[in-house]
Amino acid sequence: MRAVLLGTTAGGGFPQWNCACALCVRARSGSLPSRSQDCLAISGNGTDWWLVNASPDIRTQIAACSFLNPGPGPRDTPVRGALFTDAELDHTLGLLTLRGGTGLTVWAPGTVLHALRDQFDLRTVIDGYAPVAWREVDADQFDLGGLLVTAIPISGKRPKYARSSTVDSRWVVAYRFEDPVSGGVLVYAPCLASWPEGFDEVVAQAGCVLLDGTFYAASEMGSATGSSSGQAAMGHLPITASLPELRRFPEVRRIYTHLNNTNPVLDPSSPESFKLREAGVEVPLDGTVIEL
Repeated sequence: MRAVLLGTTAGGGFPQWNCACALCVRARSGSLPSRSQDCLAISGNGTDWWLVNASPDIRTQIAACSFLNPGPGPRDTPVRGALFTDAELDHTLGLLTLRGGTGLTVWAPGTVLHALRDQFDLRTVIDGYAPVAWREVDADQFDLGGLLVTAIPISGKRPKYARSSTVDSRWVVAYRFEDPVSGGVLVYAPCLASWPEGFDEVVAQAGCVLLDGTFYAASEMGSATGSSSGQAAMGHLPITASLPELRRFPEVRRIYTHLNNTNPVLDPSSPESFKLREAGVEVPLDGTVIEL
């Protein structure tokens, strides 16, 4: 199994277009590396590749990843489709860029498929260009090009555009990918509102866990930007709460992704970054390749 971190930041990327916080200013000056919005590419056989979420930056992310180069035919592509962890715009709008593709399949929880039809009709728009096969993920494990995939419900947080929806079910999932040949297991959970019951077992059985690192601390966004919205309203467990949990699994490769532009761990020289390194937890850049 091979996975590529195509993007590692939360909505808006880094630097964020409308933000002049200290970290974004440094990124614009070149003293900190820029990052694109959270997205993963994964393959079990090196031929068929799947996107996990499709960020608005997907065109440049695909172009920067040689594994996803088109060919040998003029319109051939190794991208077979996408899996959505949730219905957030930052994780689904990239599908519009892929509208010229043919034979793509999108896997998502039923709530997400509902939102992308009844709340924000992305599905009709996409299908008007090239029909997509929409597949609902449920509690059953399924095969994805040689990878065994399990969706793990982790949150009921719905996107703002779907706040009027009366559907009450699992809105956010993590994905567990298992390579039956190598035995490698990767868990991708870029949105985590809390540490769910049973998640210990999920982490313990993984070779690598990619976890929600949106905020370092709950008060961070307000302190950096003067915004009144914080972690509780946005549904992301801060690193200060998840790091003690991760410390209990030193044998697992642990990675934070989906970093907000205000997160001090974007600066590798910060005290917060030092604490992560001391715990053996990584904050890798876009383009990082993981093999299991």
